[in-house]
Order: sequence, then structure tokens, then C-alpha cells
Amino acid sequence: MTRRNVLGTVGPVAAGERRLKRTASGTNFARYEFGDLTVVALRDGHVDMPPSRLRQAGDRPFGSDLPAQVNLVDGQLRLSVNVFLVIDRDQTVLIDTGAANAWLPTMGSLLDALAEAGVARESIGTVAFTHTHADHVHGLVAADGSDAFPELQRLLVPQEELSMFDEYERLSRFRPARLPFGDGFRLSDSITAVQAHGHEVGHTAFDVSSGGETLLIWGDLIHVPSIQFDRPELTWEYDADQAHARSTRQKLLERVARPGEFVAGAHLDFPGVGSVERAGQAYRFLPL
Repeated sequence: MTRRNVLGTVGPVAAGERRLKRTASGTNFARYEFGDLTVVALRDGHVDMPPSRLRQAGDRPFGSDLPAQVNLVDGQLRLSVNVFLVIDRDQTVLIDTGAANAWLPTMGSLLDALAEAGVARESIGTVAFTHTHADHVHGLVAADGSDAFPELQRLLVPQEELSMFDEYERLSRFRPARLPFGDGFRLSDSITAVQAHGHEVGHTAFDVSSGGETLLIWGDLIHVPSIQFDRPELTWEYDADQAHARSTRQKLLERVARPGEFVAGAHLDFPGVGSVERAGQAYRFLPL
């Protein structure tokens, strides 16, 4: 494995040294160096949901038996809404777009986050969706009704969800531009689509690879980090197929618990970037 030093030359990476390093941060962004790539976590905001959204086996909500480890804010589950930008040489790829002003007033900070991070909206040439739920796609349109990314060249939508994307009248002007993609699609030399179906019919994660290590941007694999790492069998009311979502979560958690793997989650506490380790039969998230 290699690393680039302050003079721009390449040298060996020491054994055990991780390539994903935070280099800057602010209220709504965190920037990471990942070998020759740059990854930026961007905060669109948060959404509060009732604890009943968290489901046990058989699609049963919790009641008075809600485990104490579940973090609540004023009696609600607070889900961060995160977006991730990957700069791969001359390609700037945005994974998801947040909700803009299409849902709750606690969301819609993406464009402010980009400005705070020093990223011009016009520099974003590719937008790819993990899936087409409202808090992931509506940020294509800015609050003033303009195109949020005026120089967009590729709009990538999971092939199983094209019709779902087309149902949004707010996004109607983008219908002719959307491009379907599936498992294994290469967004760039370093970014590959990974099937992660279950939460939605086309739910997709993205492998971002650098020097033998991988950052898996996994969308909505986990909604409630305070308990779903410890109990990955728990599902979410809005999982399209709860059994499939459970199976996918367990499979991908097993994968990312290996050395050289990092994760970035849309609903992990901001900035939502870190690693996963085994903890007996459960897992533990280690924020970077």
C-alpha cells in the first residue's frame, strides 16, 4: 500500500496505518483524505420518528419494552440525514441529495454544507441514489426551485426504482435525464455499486476503494445505530421487505467488520463515518 506525502511523492503506508483520515470539519461537513480520493460527509439535517418505527421479529413495534440503550430525543428517534461526496480525480460524485425543503424544516442543509466545505455546486457532475425515498432524492431541486446542481451530467437511479422516481412531480424535469444502474456498475475507477436490496427494491450501497481499503457508503442499512449494531435483526417499519433488509444488513455487517473496511451511513450520527468491529455475536460502530 502507498501514501502521498506532503511533497506529493508516493511512499509506503506503514503496517496498520489507515488511509481514511479526517482533514477538516465544520458544523455541516467533515472532509476525509482516502488515499488519492477525497470524501466529504455533508449534513442535510435530521428527522425525528416515533420509537414504534423500530420493529422486532414479526413486524412488532416496541412499546414499554423499548430497550434502554435506544437513544431518544424528547421521546423520539432522531435520525441524522447524511449525504456523501466523493472526489475521484476529475470526477465529483454525490451519493444522495437529502430532502431540501420537500419534507421537514429540520432538513435541507445540503447546499449550505457544500458551501461550508468549499465545494461549488457546479463542480458536481454525477449524482447517484442509494434509493428513491424522499430524504435521498428531493435535494436535486433547491429551495428556490432551481436545479441544485446546474452542471449535472449523470443522474443515476437504481434500475428497480425508475418508476418510483418518476412518481415525484417535483422531480419531473429530471425524468429524461435519469440513467438506470445495477449491481457492479462502475461510477468511476474507484466507485462501484453493490446490491443492498431490502430496505427498498433497488436499495444500493457504493464501494469506494483506495489502496486495498474500502469505504462502503451504505445508505439506509441501519436507521437506529444505538441498537441495530448490537441487534442487527431489528428492522424498520419502512423497510420494503423486512426479511430481506435483515439478511442484507447481517451480510454487509459481517463483510465490513474485516480489517481495511470503513463505512458511511445516511442515518448514522453525523458525520456517519467510521469502522465496524465484531463484539461477540453483535457488532460495534467506531466513529472515525
